[in-house]
Amino acid sequence: MSYSEPGRGIQADDLAGAFADTASVRAGLAAQGYLADDKIAGVVSLAAQLGKPLLVEGPAGTGKTQLAKSVAQLAARPLIRLQCYEGIDESKALYEWDYRKQLLWIQAARGDETFSADAVIEDGKGIFDERFLLTRPMLEAIRSPEPAVLLVDEVDRVDAETEALFLEVLAEHQVSVPELGRLTARHVPLVFLTSNGTRDLSEALKRRCLFLYLDYPTPQREREIVAQAVPGLEQALVDRLVALVDTLRRLNLKKPPSISETIDLARTLHLLGATDLDLTDSSLTLNVLLKYRDDVQIADAALARAAQPRPWQPRPSQPRP
Repeated sequence: MSYSEPGRGIQADDLAGAFADTASVRAGLAAQGYLADDKIAGVVSLAAQLGKPLLVEGPAGTGKTQLAKSVAQLAARPLIRLQCYEGIDESKALYEWDYRKQLLWIQAARGDETFSADAVIEDGKGIFDERFLLTRPMLEAIRSPEPAVLLVDEVDRVDAETEALFLEVLAEHQVSVPELGRLTARHVPLVFLTSNGTRDLSEALKRRCLFLYLDYPTPQREREIVAQAVPGLEQALVDRLVALVDTLRRLNLKKPPSISETIDLARTLHLLGATDLDLTDSSLTLNVLLKYRDDVQIADAALARAAQPRPWQPRPSQPRP
């Protein structure tokens, strides 16, 4: 995964070829600046070919959202994003009616001799029309005039009742609107759902998706990511930076440094023209990587202990022959 500038996307007609196999997906994502391994590329290829949503789970900052963005760039499809949060409901995720336009229509229609207030009250005649329907991200994705990529970001933040509303879109590619009936998909979108694992998702949602777990990358992969994102940084400094991040992730921190924070520090070092890591109290190193005071204190203490030389102990004397 990387945050470098995206490359040039392919045409929608070439979608099948771009996702035909693991190698094609891996090469295509690399062209967009996302360094994927065979596992990631293989699951993305299957999701695209099967037309199934892909649930991507893992710690914050491991490239879940960026994966969906890079796939959209690769497929040359618009990205439609639903950012989930506590309290979100169908009016923000699926659709809602434009009440102001409906009222304006009623006021304008009163001058027509054929206008019947009783008909409006009884069956909503005239006001429940698609022209007054405000499409939200999930309905927008299936009703888009061109194929799209739908990103449902941090789906674990919604409650179980709202999560159930998503199932019809994920499984049937349709939305049921009581006043209009079923609105079916014009094009089946590529769907990515991301989760930080803050709560267990329902079996019903998981059953409809392929699953991919994104953990922190290996040091070797992270060195490749940093080198691509900040090509001007010396390799020796990249090695020390990645080693530091790997050490911090092994500590009991509230929020270990993510890939994006590793890249932020690499950019900071490059901007300052640094040639080595400065871990003194006055440096910005830990402040860029860590976001909580307790984490900084834990890291300071751990790094101080690691820097202390081990006390010299004499070798045990050996009995003379």
